Amino acid sequence: EVQIVESGGGLVHSGGSLRLSCAASGFILPDYVIGWARQAPGKEREGVSAISHKNSNTHYADSTKGRFTISNDNANNMVYLQMNNLKPDDTGVYYCAALDGPADLEFVVRRGAYDYWGQGIQVTVSS
Repeated sequence: EVQIVESGGGLVHSGGSLRLSCAASGFILPDYVIGWARQAPGKEREGVSAISHKNSNTHYADSTKGRFTISNDNANNMVYLQMNNLKPDDTGVYYCAALDGPADLEFVVRRGAYDYWGQGIQVTVSS
């Protein structure tokens, strides 16, 4: 059974940084995708970024490109999202999610095509 646990959210001022962590385990297939999505108050959930377990390829939504970095530590089943130069528009609940198997990362991020979701963690950026 796939298990996902997020940590690291909080409150930060505009221009600040946060690092989110995702502990993901229980995958059956040798390759899978881990990603992050977020949902701001009153808005639909949107994809943020994703990383392939096998080759560490990454994809970012345009809104986060150049400011966010996704990385993985496969030995410890961890995925991180380093968020720099945060803006108030980045405020929302951030979800770690997983797709068991290889996939087109752009499609996964754009469509939120994940099989498993974490509980979500709050990120608040004050102006």
